Amino acid sequence: MAWAIVALPRQNSAIGREAEWHRGEGKGAGELKAPQREDLVGALKLRFMQNMHRHRGVDWGDVHARLQRSPDPLKPLFEMERTAGEPDVVGAAGEGGAFLFCDCAAESPQGRRSLCYDAAALNSRKLNKPQDSAIEMAASMGVSLLTEAQYRELQQFGEFDLKTSSWVATPPDVRRLGGALFCDRRYGKVFVYHNGAESYYAARGFRGAVSV
Repeated sequence: MAWAIVALPRQNSAIGREAEWHRGEGKGAGELKAPQREDLVGALKLRFMQNMHRHRGVDWGDVHARLQRSPDPLKPLFEMERTAGEPDVVGAAGEGGAFLFCDCAAESPQGRRSLCYDAAALNSRKLNKPQDSAIEMAASMGVSLLTEAQYRELQQFGEFDLKTSSWVATPPDVRRLGGALFCDRRYGKVFVYHNGAESYYAARGFRGAVSV
């Protein structure tokens, strides 16, 4: 199946320090400083080399070359890393030589949980509103939610969301009726479910992807 966008030691690194400085801030971090860029690229390379099964036949040198292109592709990857997504290349190069980075954390990223599905769902809540929605946060990060097909493809490279669940991009016809889809892995299988789009849970976040 072709992947397409419909788009590390933390404590002592500049990535970890930035995560502490911006905890609860989330959006609009601005330009990355040189130490942050170096730490991020180092973390991405280490993860890439330790998980070659996710991208067999792909050379890090080719990925690194893409990371140096403009506009700066490191910003969305930094946001993915900062919110505990653990981004990594998944699959081979796509059209034009682009690589797809996807959140590969074992569980739904810790820094993106307790979110309803989108802005309309958030605005519909009268009480106990969450801080944000998955769609709006993803847009602010510069990433896209995985589709159900992409989520299932990701699960071929490991076992993800054994204790959590993740919102996935929801078809318009389902969303028009007030619903939204999420997925998880239980009992050795991947499941897709539905919920009211305005719902949110401490164990549900979202997985993002960005093409570089």
